[in-house]
Amino acid sequence: MIDRRHLLASVGLLPLAACGSPAEPAVRAPASPVPVKPPVATPVRLPGEVVHGRRDRPMVALTFHGAGPYGLAERLLGTVERHHAHVTVMAVGTWLNRSIADRVTGAGHDLGNHTMHHVDVSALPRNSARAEIEDCAARLNALTGSSGVWFRQSAARHATSLIRELARAAGYRTCLSYDVDSGDYLDPGERAITGNVLRAVRPGSIVSLHLGHPQTLAALPRILDGLHRRGLRPVTVTELLR
Repeated sequence: MIDRRHLLASVGLLPLAACGSPAEPAVRAPASPVPVKPPVATPVRLPGEVVHGRRDRPMVALTFHGAGPYGLAERLLGTVERHHAHVTVMAVGTWLNRSIADRVTGAGHDLGNHTMHHVDVSALPRNSARAEIEDCAARLNALTGSSGVWFRQSAARHATSLIRELARAAGYRTCLSYDVDSGDYLDPGERAITGNVLRAVRPGSIVSLHLGHPQTLAALPRILDGLHRRGLRPVTVTELLR
């Protein structure tokens, strides 16, 4: 068992802040009326928002905002697996289909909820924000049998108190933030993306990256090699927070 005092001291819980990114392209898929099953149980009791994991273990979590061309996502996942790594994909509901859901989960990666349409969910009225969370949860459930453990708010680095409340009501016990921003959604070049990650990463870090960006794919081998040289193992968020 993990001592609760140790956990709360080592898992980040930051005050609210706004740090938006532009909406990612999404491929629309039909909504499903299937009732949502609760997310599978989280490994440990967590605060309302997680920014990083424990700093005393040589693990990091690479998390990818899930949208964009499926072929690019397949190539990126192939690169990850050739490096014997695991990642977490936070899927936009309109992008998610059975093929990509099976591809992610079948390889042992985490698959989570990144809202249905990747709008600025924090700026929406309560009912619209709830629908963004619950519709993506229903999509995940229809395709995988679970709405997943993790929820990440769209277009913001940190969840507002309302979004945390709505995520809890949908069955997500924490909102997933990050302590390392790769900046890859700005397409600054593969060297800049690599440097942004490797300069800031530490044991326990949660790194924000994006599917759908060729520069991210190009930077990924250098990022993975750099983590390996530092003795840091890329794992799913589930493993990081266990």
